[in-house]
This record gives sequence, structure tokens and C-alpha cells, in this order.
Amino acid sequence: MSTASFDTRIIEGDTPAQRLLALLEVIAEKDQYFTLQSLVDETGLPKPTLHRMLQQLENSGMLQREADNRHYSKGSRLRRLAETLLLNDTVQGARHGVLAELVREVGESCNITALSGSEVLYLDRVETSAPLRFYLHPGSRVPAHCSASGKLFLAQMSASQRRRLLADATLEAFTRNTLTDIDALEAEIEQVKRDGYAFDDEEFLPGLLCIAVLAPNPTGVSNVGLAIQAPVMRMDKQRALDCLPALERAAAAIARINQGALPEPIAEPETSA
Repeated sequence: MSTASFDTRIIEGDTPAQRLLALLEVIAEKDQYFTLQSLVDETGLPKPTLHRMLQQLENSGMLQREADNRHYSKGSRLRRLAETLLLNDTVQGARHGVLAELVREVGESCNITALSGSEVLYLDRVETSAPLRFYLHPGSRVPAHCSASGKLFLAQMSASQRRRLLADATLEAFTRNTLTDIDALEAEIEQVKRDGYAFDDEEFLPGLLCIAVLAPNPTGVSNVGLAIQAPVMRMDKQRALDCLPALERAAAAIARINQGALPEPIAEPETSA
């Protein structure tokens, strides 16, 4: 009988390509060789399915078989992909530098976010060195209705767009401060529109205060938020507002980085009169 732990690493995806990528994510975390059976035990996938997936990855150069013909390791193509990504990911490096400088200036944890469906996705985060902190790593997701950045993303939408997005989403109460009434949330969003910034006042985690702004986008709607997060014992709303100028400067710097990363427009060919 298999001893697979089906809730340990679930390989999900709507297409075979997505499931292969999900399997690669599992493999990328390994620092040792692995076998087909070890992946079966880890993921709970049927052995024939995993065998087929490993063959595809091996044939593409993403994986390679070791000398004993049982163990697998990362292939040269996968290593080149990782190296090329790191060498050319100057946008992420530049944005992370802005984030780190903001943390040094305000002394609290800061993060960059984007809207993903009805959730806020943490793209990057730098933690404060202060002993009391809340750990929310890149890749974390928070419902938009109880996130400072989420309120800003929602505020860019029309009322009908917001209601359509939130119609089937439960406005879950994470704390006693969470806004769970759609009309109360709409009133908060109107305030956010006037202010240009938003708070999460212990709405997602008890004891956590957050203030956020959007990185300006000269061509329209922004999908990049920047936020400061701190325990309420160190930061109240007035202290957060004192940090707002630094937050806005950092957001403007990130906007310049994003704008500089856009490809040059292709010139239209001249036509003879």
C-alpha cells in the first residue's frame, strides 16, 4: 500500500502544461536526486501519470537520468533557465532595492502587491529587523476587501465592476474590524478615492496596521501596490501617515522602473505620398 501524503504537495492545473510546471516547482526545491517512487509518495499522483510527466521533462532537457537509471536530477536546460532568469531579472532587482530602502527609512516591513482575481498577491516583501513582526512571504494571498492594497485596486473599478467581482465572494470576517457589508466597503472605497491611500486597520490580522498606495501608471490603471505593515503597538494611523511621503516616493520610483522596462514602441513604416 502506498504511504503517499495526498495533502503534502498537490500537483494542480487545468492543462497538462500547467501540471508539468507545478511538478517542476516541486522538483526545483529539491537539493538531492529523486526517484519516480519518491515523487509518487510526495504528490499522490498515479505512478503511470508521473512516469509520463518525467519522461516529457527528461526529453525536453529539463531533467536528466543519473547513472543508476533510477534517480533523476535537474537537467542542463532547467539550470540554464534559472541562470538566465537571474541574470536578466533587473526589474525585480531594482524594485527590491527600492523596497529595501523604504524599509530602512521607515523601520517597518514593506511589500509590493498586485491584484489577482479577488485577492491581493504579494509579489515581493522585505521584513523589518525589529523583533516583533508579521511574516507574510512573497506568494501570499489576502482577500482584497480586507487589504489596504486591495481597497486601492477596487477603488479603480466602477461600482458595477466591483460588485461583479465580489458578488460570489464571501466577505469573510477575519477580525472584528473586517468590513463584511458591501455598502460599508463601498463607503470605505469612496474615502480611499478621495485620499489616494488606504488603511488595513487590523482587518486581516489582529494587531496589524497597514497603509498602502499605488505605483502610478501614466497610461491608466495601476496593478502595482506598495504597502507598509507594522504591529499596532509600534504604529497607529498618525504614525502611518507620517510615513506616507516616503511611501509615495518609493511608489514613484517603482513606477519609473516599471515604465523603463516597457519595450520601445515599434516605429510605423513610412509610406510614400
